[in-house]
Amino acid sequence: MKVVAIAGSIVGSKTKTAINYAVETITNKYPDIDVTLLDLADYDIQFSDGRNYLDYKGDTKKVTETIMKADALLIGTPIFQASIPGTLKNIFDLLPTSALEGKVASMIVTAGSQRHYLIPEQQLKPILGYMKAQVVQSYVYIEDVDFYRKEITNDDVIFRIERLVEDTITLTKTYQQIQAEKEAEYDF
Repeated sequence: MKVVAIAGSIVGSKTKTAINYAVETITNKYPDIDVTLLDLADYDIQFSDGRNYLDYKGDTKKVTETIMKADALLIGTPIFQASIPGTLKNIFDLLPTSALEGKVASMIVTAGSQRHYLIPEQQLKPILGYMKAQVVQSYVYIEDVDFYRKEITNDDVIFRIERLVEDTITLTKTYQQIQAEKEAEYDF
């Protein structure tokens, strides 16, 4: 199984801290799973211009191909101005409409306050659904007060991240098993 964790912003540290913790959890609890961290701050990604994702070069091609090869996505995003960052939206724009078909997607969201807790429901889940992902229904929402010096200080947040990782892996394995049984029904 291939899991791709995306730190969906080029600024700030909280989303990256949370995603790094999730990646460490996967690595420690599920050593047989291939996990890749895509920190968008580390890549020079072009803006989407409507081309097929295979026609892009460099970092843009590397990021999109890595996502397309994944079985599951763990998407980390901050909330800026009551919205997901443009860098993350651009990643979705670079991919084909059915790019996430057969993939499981889960979310870790960081924000400055409680006021934006519905942004993932109103913006990110519809995008993932449109792109045909199997979305883990619960997500982890983390506020600024849960961090101190680039560390998560709230034990409940740590527990929720661990639970999200477990749910993501379980749903991915279940979905893969269902798909394998479906394919086994055909005689060719």
